[in-house]
Amino acid sequence: MSFYVYLITTKYKDKLISYVGYTNNLKSRIEQHNLSLGAKFTRGRKWKLIYQKKYSTKNKAMSEEYKLKKNYKLRKEIKEKYIK
Repeated sequence: MSFYVYLITTKYKDKLISYVGYTNNLKSRIEQHNLSLGAKFTRGRKWKLIYQKKYSTKNKAMSEEYKLKKNYKLRKEIKEKYIK
C-alpha cells in the first residue's frame, strides 16, 4: 500500500493559505476536505491540490508530513511554484 503527503491551498482574504496532510487514498481525501468532512481547519472552503509525494510506508509518510508542516519556508516555495 502507498501513502501520500499532500499540500492543498485555498484563497482566504486575498491570502493563499495551505494545509498539509497524509493519506493512503489521495482522491478521496481531497473530496473529503472539499465536502467539509476533512480536518476541522479545512472545513467550509474549497481546496486545490498543489503538491503530492508518494511513500511506501505509513511511518515514512507521517514523518515527512510532520517535516513539511513545520517547514514554512518549503511550503512557501511550493506555493510560489503553484502561483506561476
